[in-house]
Amino acid sequence: MSVLSTLPAGTFNIDPSHSRVGFSARHAMVTKVRGSFNEFTGSGTVADGAASITIEINAASIDTRSADRDGHLQSPDFFDVAAFPKITFASTSVKDSGSDKLVVEGNLTIKDVTKSISIEFEYTGTATDPYGNARFGFEGASEINRKDYGLTWNAVLETGGVIVSENIKLEFEISAIAAK
Repeated sequence: MSVLSTLPAGTFNIDPSHSRVGFSARHAMVTKVRGSFNEFTGSGTVADGAASITIEINAASIDTRSADRDGHLQSPDFFDVAAFPKITFASTSVKDSGSDKLVVEGNLTIKDVTKSISIEFEYTGTATDPYGNARFGFEGASEINRKDYGLTWNAVLETGGVIVSENIKLEFEISAIAAK
């Protein structure tokens, strides 16, 4: 089944209260730390079997369930949210990739560094909510190297590893509402 042919033409707005934009990273080489950005907006459009997607994230809204770690991530060592308050993604292509899958290519910008990434999304379905909104669900992930975006801080461990992995998994759980 083609996801793009299943979706109706129109604009779809991400519902941030029912969506998640998050990440995971190795910590001390032994476990993963997960986090999310709590403030973001985004939308997509579908027309004639083609689609586009944009997302804007408030970098200061990072939440790893540790105020000290969040403060460090907001600092110039990492996101430098005072100088670079937004993280953005804008698709350059959206293509069907097998049953219920989309591959979204686009430009991710962090700290004024823009790199092309690819995100594979699974279309998880549609439903009409109790308020009459047509909702469409998508889950996806991609991996980036944080150093490519100027997020270079690290500390070497006694055992020879590092405190924060270079590779970061980006995670998206999206509930989009068709604009009326």
